[in-house]
Amino acid sequence: MTSQVKQSARGVRRLQTRERILGAATAEFKQSGMAGADVNAIVSAAGVAHGTFFFHFHSKEHVLLELESREEARMAGEFARFLGGRHDLVAVLTEVVQLVTSLEERLGSLLFKELLALHFSATRPSKDEWTDHPIIVLLVREVERARGDGAVHPEVEAFYGGAYFLLGIYGVLTTAGDGETRDTMLAKLVTTALRGLTSNKGV
Repeated sequence: MTSQVKQSARGVRRLQTRERILGAATAEFKQSGMAGADVNAIVSAAGVAHGTFFFHFHSKEHVLLELESREEARMAGEFARFLGGRHDLVAVLTEVVQLVTSLEERLGSLLFKELLALHFSATRPSKDEWTDHPIIVLLVREVERARGDGAVHPEVEAFYGGAYFLLGIYGVLTTAGDGETRDTMLAKLVTTALRGLTSNKGV
């Protein structure tokens, strides 16, 4: 076996180990939250040594950052596919609500809130710009496109329009209970955001 093949095999095993740790940590976070998660329980479930966890991830926060990055990429892929078809601004905003609520359903309320807390934390391990987050990038582009088409008021700043809308979704999902009330709030959020973006455009 050549050295290159050996290195490739080691690389595959390393990736497999990382995936097991990430999967075990995600399950533990869903149950206990990141702060309450037990690294010993994670490595036991993943079938690795304690030190192996820290070889792959510097901390539990770094596991959450990895999860955030993957989920954002997955959501952005779905959003991009949606944008490839015919749509208007109402459909775009509604699709973003659906993507975010689906993320909450997949992760569970506790882990979803942990993800948001880390995302907006002043002590977040990695500092990044809004352009590092593909969902907001795609949404801002759509607002800019709609503004160019005359569907959005010319004085609207696309970034703030998109960012405030996402913050509104996060706010509803983290403060309102499940059921009709939350669904109504999310629907009203779309209506309100659209009115703010279009202003005197007849909405």
